[in-house]
Parts: sequence; C-alpha cells; structure tokens
Amino acid sequence: MSDTGGSDSFSETTHTSWGSRIGESIKGILFGLVLIPASVVLLFWNEGRAVQTHRSLMEGAGLVVDVDTGKVDPANEGKLVHVSGEIKTTAALNDPEFGVSAAGVHLVRVVEMYQWKEETSTETRKNAGGSEDTVTTYSYVNTWAESRIDSSKFRRPDGHANPQMRYSRYEAVASDAKLGAFRPGERVLRMLPANDQVRVDPEVATRVAQRLRGPAQSVDGRLYIGADPANPRIGDLRISYQLVKAGLASVIGRQAGSDFADYQTQAGDRLLMARPGVVSAADMFKAAEQENRILTWILRVVGSLVMFAGFALILRPLVVVADVIPLIGNVLGAGAGIVSLLLTAVLAPIVIAVAWFWYRPLVSVAVLVVGFAIAYGLKVLAGRRNAARIVAAPAAAR
Repeated sequence: MSDTGGSDSFSETTHTSWGSRIGESIKGILFGLVLIPASVVLLFWNEGRAVQTHRSLMEGAGLVVDVDTGKVDPANEGKLVHVSGEIKTTAALNDPEFGVSAAGVHLVRVVEMYQWKEETSTETRKNAGGSEDTVTTYSYVNTWAESRIDSSKFRRPDGHANPQMRYSRYEAVASDAKLGAFRPGERVLRMLPANDQVRVDPEVATRVAQRLRGPAQSVDGRLYIGADPANPRIGDLRISYQLVKAGLASVIGRQAGSDFADYQTQAGDRLLMARPGVVSAADMFKAAEQENRILTWILRVVGSLVMFAGFALILRPLVVVADVIPLIGNVLGAGAGIVSLLLTAVLAPIVIAVAWFWYRPLVSVAVLVVGFAIAYGLKVLAGRRNAARIVAAPAAAR
C-alpha cells in the first residue's frame, strides 16, 4: 500500500494478488447465492404489497363518506370519512430555545452545520498475471448537513474533525387545531407539508449572540451562528424555520371522536391521508394510487439491480481466472455483464408474472386470454394475406 496526496486529498494504492482475488471471488459466489433469492423475495413481496394497497384504496374509495365539518355526527363513529375545510388555531407555535414563534399548525426548526465530508473515488488497474492495483482517492470537502458526519470514521480524521452539533431539529405541533367541529391531532397535522418559511428577526439573533457570547446574525431570514456567513467555518450553524400555516386542508381517516385515526381495511392496509387545500376524496385516492404505482416500479428496479449483482458475483470467478491475461479478462468481464443482464431480464419478469398469478389469478388469466386472442387473430390475418398473395401471383403473371 502506498500513500500520496496533499492537504485536502490523498490516494492509496492497494495491491491484490491473483490468488487473493480468486479467494475473494469464490466468497462472492456465496453472497451472490444469497442476493438472488433475496431479490426474488423482494420482487414477489412487492407485487403482493402493490396489490394489497390497490385493493385497500379501492375498498376505501367505495366506503368513504363525505361529512360536513359543521358538526361531529356520532353516527359516523368508526367510519372512513372525508372532510375538507379550514384549519384554525388560536395559540402561536414557539421554539423555546431561540424564542421564535409563528401562527400555524406545525413549526419545524431545521439546523445545518458546516462540516467536513469525505468523498472517495476508485480506479482499478489490472496487471499481467492476474494481480490488481486499486487506487483509492480520498477527498475532503466542506458542506452543510442537517446531521453530524462522523469524522472519526474518515480514512484520515486528523485535521478533518467535526464538532458535535449544539442544536438539532425541533418540531412544534398545534394542540388546539380545529377543522370545523373536528380536532385533528398531531399525526394528521404532521402529514401536511411545511412549505412556508418563517423569517428570523434580527432581534432574535441579537438575543442569541448575547446568550452565547459569540457571533450570531440574521441572514436571508435564517439564524446564522458564526462570524462570517460569506466565509463559513467548520462548526458554524445555519438555522431556518418551516411552517404549515393554518388554512384549507382535506383529511381522510377513521372518525375517532372529533379526531381522525387509521382505518383498517379488509384488504390489509390502514388508511389515513391529509392534503393541503380542498381536495375531493376521489382525487385523494387517485393521488395515493399514483404514489403506489411509483413505489412499485422503484422496488421493481431495486429488486432487478440486486438480482443483477447476484448473477455478476456468481460469474466473477471466471473473470478473475481469465485476468491472467488482462485483455481476455476484460472481454470475459463484458460478457459476464451481458449474461448477468440477460439472466436478470429473463428471471425478474418471470418472478413478477408468477406473483401476478399468485395475487391476481383472475386478472392474469384474463390478460393471457386477451393476449392469446390477439396473437391468434394476427396469425389468422397473416394467413389470409399470404393466401391472397398466392392467388394474386398467377393472375399477375398472365
């Protein structure tokens, strides 16, 4: 191993013999044999999850009751209800640490610290005889982050130490929120997005500076704890506030007294939704269904990538053996990647199809019937066209 570099970055070169690489690749086979079944389970489970959520949303859309916010009707107790109206509060939300207050239903203090971050990049060089040199470059950059980066785990922690954060994220939720006659609780209010900024007054910065006996100022509506916002130093803090204002909102959930709780569907999911503005129940369920589809495709991609990695690890020993001659190893490596991709392209859709048969047998059979009918129709149409061409050919020859 060798070490080169300057003050903010350095490189290490690690030499791995051919025998060691073969040993590691054989261990990789075991890991690959774990990844492939894991990907199959993930893909299969994801289809079941998607179907369950779809059925739960369909069930909820068929049961939901639109209710008036003017009164809480005991007859709707335990039912899935949809309400739209204006959320109101009387008491302001406060952050006692800094004395910041605002009128709303949910106040969020966001704390960022200027600190060191380690970035790595690697370059692999194959040698004749199958050995390999890996050059790893470690770079140290400054960044703003909401949580402290553990600098003790850096490859070179000396000179790149991050201090502990003096303050952290804080949230305050209204306890007196009213939606007509309803009293939405903390869980519902937290579902509403905090999109509005609360600007920190210079007076707040002055009080903080006096209390800390150090520099603090208000910059662009944020509280900055540090000497120079234009040239931040490690450990400086940047504190901002986000707010959910009182206003129009829509909620779907189980009526529980004057509050809203999860509604347990027979399909399996628990339903509780909140959106800003006046949104119909149909549109809220439509948005939830769209989110379900997006999550389904994300997990399909993740499962397929895990499967691809598993196949690549299983084929890895062949590539390492061929690396005795680097050119042959490169060619075989590309081939192994293609084979892994093809195997994934075959197995992943099969797993998804089997999951569909398992969770949606009637829909799957209907799709197959329609598919076979279309294929048969195209075959018959093609046969008729060929017959017409055969009959027309002699006539054209005359």
